[in-house]
Amino acid sequence: MAGHNWRWWFHAIHRDVGYLCVGLVLIYSVSGIAVNHVADWNPNYAIAKVNGNIGAVAHGAEVDDALARAVLGRLDLSPEYLTLFQPGPHQLRIVRENHTIDVQLDTGAVRHEIVTPRPILHPANYLHLNHAKQIWTWVADAFAVALIVLAITGMFLLRGKQGITGRGLWLTAAGFAVPLFFLWLYL
Repeated sequence: MAGHNWRWWFHAIHRDVGYLCVGLVLIYSVSGIAVNHVADWNPNYAIAKVNGNIGAVAHGAEVDDALARAVLGRLDLSPEYLTLFQPGPHQLRIVRENHTIDVQLDTGAVRHEIVTPRPILHPANYLHLNHAKQIWTWVADAFAVALIVLAITGMFLLRGKQGITGRGLWLTAAGFAVPLFFLWLYL
């Protein structure tokens, strides 16, 4: 009866903690896949590059607010910007929020770079990488503890040859062997 009692509790704990963790497991898993491939793409932002031409823009030796506003007007954009500078003698860069505009003043060639947060991945990565800090750190720590509880209780849910003394032992050993192998391989 004593063995049955702890096993019943493990089932109940594993079930309820598992349900509580579903949302976080999905967020961390999707974000983890995205972040694993950061060398191939930007998982947080979609970056669109658009080329155009507004015609040559008359300008003096210095870039100024009036020049920036004239260029933005030709592009049918509002006159607000964060900063501007001149990377070369006939070049102007206007930086707006999530939008950079490079203009070749003598030819009017324009290159826009528009940065848009990815709808699901940006907030998931924000949480996964703990950019929120503050109380989210405690939530993430509680989630890590919950995963430990799930791992331990999960090992003892089944009895006999399907449980931890049979097939479960081999699968658990394989689960430890995979990261150990890659640590050995890379370190």
